[in-house]
Amino acid sequence: CCVCRQPRATINCWQKDCGRSFHLPCAGEGGCVTQYFGHYRSFCWEHRPEQAVLVAPKANTTCLLCLDPVEVTVSFGTLACPTCRHAWFHRGCIQGHAARTGISAFRCPLCRDSEDFQMEMLYMGISIPFRLPDWDEQDFVALNARHSRCDASVCCCPAGREQAEPEGPWHLLLCGSCAAEGTHRLCSQLDSSTEQWECCGC
Repeated sequence: CCVCRQPRATINCWQKDCGRSFHLPCAGEGGCVTQYFGHYRSFCWEHRPEQAVLVAPKANTTCLLCLDPVEVTVSFGTLACPTCRHAWFHRGCIQGHAARTGISAFRCPLCRDSEDFQMEMLYMGISIPFRLPDWDEQDFVALNARHSRCDASVCCCPAGREQAEPEGPWHLLLCGSCAAEGTHRLCSQLDSSTEQWECCGC
C-alpha cells in the first residue's frame, strides 16, 4: 500500500502507467479518491480529480456543516458547491452529510441544488448511499423549506420580515444565485418590473 506500506493492497490507481496501490481504509489518509459510481475508479494522490472552482475560499470562510474554518486554498480536504460556489465544506463533513441524507435528499445546504451538486460530489469521491434520509419527517420538511423572510438591513414592512405577498411592495424576492437571502421589493427599492435580485454576498 502506498499509504501504510503494508501488503495486500488491492485498489490500483486508474491512471495508466501509475503503479500505486492502496487499501480502501487508507484512501482518505493518503489523499486518494474512489468514485462510487460508473466504473468505480480509484486514484492516488497524484492523479486524483480536482474541482474546477474559479476562486479559492476567502479568508475566515467556514464549513457550512461544522462551522469550523476551511483551508484558504482548494485542496483534498476542502470541497465547494459547483452551482453557487459560496458553500464550502470539509470532505469529512460533506461525506457525513451524504451518509445521513441519502441520494433522495442530498443537496447543497446553501443553494439547494441537487443534480449538479450530487454529480460533483460523486466525481470527487463522496459516497452517497441509495436510501432514504436518516432523520424524521419534521427534519426533512425543514431541510426543503424555501427561504421566506426579508433580510434587508432595514425592513420597512409593517407586518414584519416574515410577511410575503404575491405582488406589490411586499413581494419577497430571493437571491437569484444562492436563494439563501431575500428582500421585499420596497425594502431594497426595487420597482415592480424587477424580477431578478442578488444579495450582497453574491
